[in-house]
Amino acid sequence: MRVVLADDSLLLREGVARLLEEAGLDVVAQAGDAEDLLRKVGAHKPDIAIVDVKMPPTHTDEGLRAAAEIRDQHPGVGVLVLSQYIEEGYALDLLSDSAEGMGYLLKDRVADLDRFVDAVRRVGEGGSALDPEVVSRLLGRRRREDPLHEISPREREVLALMAEGRSNHAIAEQLVVTERAVEKHVTSIFSKLHLPPTVEDHRRVLAVLTYLRA
Repeated sequence: MRVVLADDSLLLREGVARLLEEAGLDVVAQAGDAEDLLRKVGAHKPDIAIVDVKMPPTHTDEGLRAAAEIRDQHPGVGVLVLSQYIEEGYALDLLSDSAEGMGYLLKDRVADLDRFVDAVRRVGEGGSALDPEVVSRLLGRRRREDPLHEISPREREVLALMAEGRSNHAIAEQLVVTERAVEKHVTSIFSKLHLPPTVEDHRRVLAVLTYLRA
């Protein structure tokens, strides 16, 4: 498997390259900045490019932008991004289109050579490799952004039937509960969706719209 490796730290770059070569991979080129990385990926057409997120000159997101450009211009090249810290936004940007041939790992994972090499091979073969901590953060972010995350399973059932246009009486019959119980669930749904009573808005309609959008 042919690898192009990019990191502005020569020491880290040489260390990773040596580890990969000892594991049987072929590091065909190294780069210290994003521009050089793009040039060498174009010249060598590797199976995978391993890219540091933050590279010269500003050390912000040059590596990330280079990774996106590689995916756009060289779709057959896998991209494994290494980051010093978890950057949820960066991970979401990278994975927004597809996770195929894409990886995002914390740099600390390089120390676990077997798992790191496995991730490199997997991404180079068109698979994906996501750091467990990144996955955990993204799932937590999704839960935080989900407007229905506080809704209980029973309340979801009630909301789903509301979305079908059922009245409280019809919902009670469907779920074999009292109409009073349904009213309590509906009130709880309004509260959890932050829908206070107003003269301008129909809370039942707004709750259904929130359910359908989610």
